[in-house]
Amino acid sequence: MKEIVVISGKGGTGKTSVTASFSYLGGSSVVTADCDVDAADLHLLLKPDFGYSEDFYSGEISSIDQPGCIRCGKCADVCRFDAITVKNGIYRIDPLRCEGCGYCARICPPKAIINKERKAGKWQISHIRTGGKMVHARLGIGADNSGKLVAKVKNEARELALEERAEYVIVDGSPGVGCPVVSSLSGASFVVLVTEPSVSGLHDLKRVYELVKKFHIKAGCIINKADINPGQHQKIMDFVAEEGIPHLADLPYDERFTKAIIEGKTIIEISTGNLEDRLTKCWEKVRRLTN
Repeated sequence: MKEIVVISGKGGTGKTSVTASFSYLGGSSVVTADCDVDAADLHLLLKPDFGYSEDFYSGEISSIDQPGCIRCGKCADVCRFDAITVKNGIYRIDPLRCEGCGYCARICPPKAIINKERKAGKWQISHIRTGGKMVHARLGIGADNSGKLVAKVKNEARELALEERAEYVIVDGSPGVGCPVVSSLSGASFVVLVTEPSVSGLHDLKRVYELVKKFHIKAGCIINKADINPGQHQKIMDFVAEEGIPHLADLPYDERFTKAIIEGKTIIEISTGNLEDRLTKCWEKVRRLTN
């Protein structure tokens, strides 16, 4: 079983559309994992049935037992996150500001503050319309620890792939180079870098590839909207050649990408000819490089 991670240095490059296309082409031989948990949207294209769902807990959150509180104010004095407020003599903890450090609980004289596990989100295992299965999640509002939720999604996807004897796990990673991306890359067999011919596209491609190199993972590059800026396209081609990154495909600008998203489909399903052919050949190239 091989793990293919699709990432981009910035948002809006078409990363999720490419991932959904690969999932569609792979069919039942693929387990898909949506690790963009901060802004999950792969479900819009693959139509999961949300067959299994489980709460995800990570970190802690403090709360005040009001009957036990003596209104001394020591907790508010030591809170560095301004999470504790007082109104009409009643001390309360704002759950969106609380970082769960537990310091307030340690200095509370009557021990009226307790820490409990924080519900940070939810993860699911679903059947999707490609014939395969998908592991996906959504981080709760104001919750952190998205890297841990990504790790949970990846681990569940790997176990599911082994159970289903799937050939591949395809991961839709987060944009950027933060903690969720680091978590997405852990254990990957191959990385697909999706970029666009713009100044920010090239800049962020370089940043994310520096991260990939630290993991010593093989990678290939897809240039989406490749024909909108020939000058920047050539600079990207020079960069991938210099770094020895296989150029997987040039995808031309096509309004059918937008149409596919509106219709909740992959670009493979509504495109005929050139674009479909390029993505299909790209998928086959990724499979060869991964194996």
